[in-house]
Amino acid sequence: MLANADLHIHSPYSIAVSRFMQPEALIRGCVTKGIQVLGTGDALQPDWLAGWKSFFENDAGITIVPQAEIEDKSRVHHVVLAEDPAQFDQLRELLAGTAKSFVTSGRPHVYLSGEEIARRAHEVGALVGPAHAFTPWTAMYAYFDSISACYGSEPVDFVELGLSADSSYGAAIPDLYDLPFLTNSDAHSPTPDKLGREFTRFTLRANTPKGVLAAIRSGQVALNAGFFPEEGKYNRTACTRCYTQYSLEEAIGHHWRCPADGGQIKKGVFDRAKELAKGGTARPRPPYLHVLPLAQIIQTVEGASSPNTKKCRGIYDAFITAFGNEIAVITDVPLAEIRAIHPKVAEAVSALRENRVVLHPGGGGKYGTFSLV
Repeated sequence: MLANADLHIHSPYSIAVSRFMQPEALIRGCVTKGIQVLGTGDALQPDWLAGWKSFFENDAGITIVPQAEIEDKSRVHHVVLAEDPAQFDQLRELLAGTAKSFVTSGRPHVYLSGEEIARRAHEVGALVGPAHAFTPWTAMYAYFDSISACYGSEPVDFVELGLSADSSYGAAIPDLYDLPFLTNSDAHSPTPDKLGREFTRFTLRANTPKGVLAAIRSGQVALNAGFFPEEGKYNRTACTRCYTQYSLEEAIGHHWRCPADGGQIKKGVFDRAKELAKGGTARPRPPYLHVLPLAQIIQTVEGASSPNTKKCRGIYDAFITAFGNEIAVITDVPLAEIRAIHPKVAEAVSALRENRVVLHPGGGGKYGTFSLV
């Protein structure tokens, strides 16, 4: 069976996360979005993990996978996935004394290397891989040039692309040839424009946490879906103060300082990926579908100030009522049926499916934008 999965979210125990990120709201959000498999987020936080206890089995049929993100001593972030919540209790014990607290922080800062964290995760039978690997802050490729430089002799099980990269960015990097790519939302809010904004479609033999991890181990990724990389706020090399974009050669020539205002120039994901590929040959990957949240599409075609205006919400609700969930509208529903509800949305969805989108890349911390042809 095919299942859409979002395996990286957070809880209110993490910084800048909505207080509405609660199991009930998340399960409802999955139904609306069209997500069948959800990571718990912050499973090393004992109270949050305990709060999921009565929701691992739920009437909506959403498969819940115990999941956490850990920051290591080099500030690199790692995603850990397990079959059973008890594995995170065991991991917390193995990590005891390496962090200030697992109670006060949903995403703990652990004073260990990536190799040491990965080894402990594997000791309890969990999977581990770099979170948003290409992001120029708190990511593996921000500080290291290879998997082994970050993880030593300990293998990783997957690579999370992150919101500023699609599969093409990693397909030519020899270091990643044999690793499955995951696309996840890293959501801090349960709203449909955040939850499931990037997702991985797996081919599952069993729609259970064990089945999901087995699909990752065997690379049973049917589809990756996510933003256009150009929408990411660190896609292009740019000044972090005025957002002026530079070529890699220009940035080096300016010694990574913006000549306009003296701000720091941050290397973008686009240039970093080319640098890491070192002329390597791109290997085939599962299809990557560029998507935008339906609420964002509606806001754009309506010229609204927010996707939460009464009119935009009414249009969104009409689509969900008609077709069941958002991902179905974006990916599968025939255009004629979408057009019957809202012709402009149908045109936008058609443009997305056919890649007829004009992109204005982001960089330096400013999100990119798009316009429809």
